[in-house]
Amino acid sequence: MAAADSTLPLKPAQAPIAPKDRIFNLDMLRGWAILGILAVNAISFAWPVQLTMAEAPPPGDLSYFDTVGLWVTDVFFADKFRTLFTMLFGVSVFLVGGERSDRERGKVLWRRLIWLGVFGLIHGMVFWYGDILFHYAYCGMLVMLVRSWKASRLLWVGGSITVLWGVVATLGYWGMSNMPPEMAEQMKANMPTADPASIAAAIDLYRSGWPAGLMENLKTWATFQLMASPFLIPISVPLMMLGLGLFKSGWFSGRAPLWTYLLVILVGGANLALFALWRWQDLMAGEAVDPTRGLAAGAGGMAFLITLFYASVLILITKFGLRMLTAVLVPVGRMAFTNYLTQTLIMVTLYYAPWGPMWFGTHHPAEMWMVVVAVWVAQLIWSPLWLSVFQMGPLEWVWRCLTYGRLVPIRKAVGAVRADPVSV
Repeated sequence: MAAADSTLPLKPAQAPIAPKDRIFNLDMLRGWAILGILAVNAISFAWPVQLTMAEAPPPGDLSYFDTVGLWVTDVFFADKFRTLFTMLFGVSVFLVGGERSDRERGKVLWRRLIWLGVFGLIHGMVFWYGDILFHYAYCGMLVMLVRSWKASRLLWVGGSITVLWGVVATLGYWGMSNMPPEMAEQMKANMPTADPASIAAAIDLYRSGWPAGLMENLKTWATFQLMASPFLIPISVPLMMLGLGLFKSGWFSGRAPLWTYLLVILVGGANLALFALWRWQDLMAGEAVDPTRGLAAGAGGMAFLITLFYASVLILITKFGLRMLTAVLVPVGRMAFTNYLTQTLIMVTLYYAPWGPMWFGTHHPAEMWMVVVAVWVAQLIWSPLWLSVFQMGPLEWVWRCLTYGRLVPIRKAVGAVRADPVSV
């Protein structure tokens, strides 16, 4: 997913952003989000698109640990971290572009989004069809039109639409689980299926190496752009507006009234607990039985509540003197653009690139989780090491140079004292 700088607005617009001007909570939350989305994206790297479209597990006998892996991904990760990252992207539109009256910074934002779209096109067409950078680029161009709205207006508009989509999803999931048998069979016949023959053919295609695998990825990416991405605009744009409204109101920085965080923790935590319980019962019962009568599916429709639950917990941990616990996420968040694309490079290398071990179609959820955790550990280690020498991640630097049309410094000044992001 796209990562934008969580930087305070500076003038002139061409001035690079100093580490001391970064915002701790935004970097921390962005780091949390960039790690979490890998857990959801893993199956899209490891198995054919037919499985993700049909929302089916990998074929074959699943062990107990595989079932636990599916449950953890579905309950704690799916849709929660993409939602958070989308909200934070809305914040970055304002932090980079400033008010609409600031034409110079608006031009910088425009160029930044165009280059983001270029990165997204290359990422999606060549490496992985699940790219969301291109989608963020054109959604960002819409959000930049409303970036000067007041916090209350952003919260009401963005929040209301987001809640509406959550209600529609919840009722839709529950309704599909409780419709008459005849109607259910008809709908099932029209839904994407994970046909074993087509899955096996796709696995053979990807494992044959490039150019066959490259062309298959390109076709899947094009299909997604035409059939799916446009329908995500009315979901992503309101989330970006909601995120910007939360930022302008002081919620992301921990300055909102304590009761707002506690209320979100209560409501979102209850949603998470019920979803975890019902989804586990659903998995244990098998595909032919629905012991929760649609409650498990319905509880997953309010993913944004769980997203805000996570954010509230992390913000309060930071607010009440336990920054050492959340500070480990900050370097990952400062290099989110690099880390997102690095995740792709690692996963493509492992699963279907001709120079890798070609694990595509061989890993079940438990094995995929081992890969995900290994990547997490690597990024938690390498991000602070890189930032101990450089001001920004390598791809953040490339993106900034392209945006400004000139080379900007990347190495830290000799003898410079590392700024404390907590003081911002």
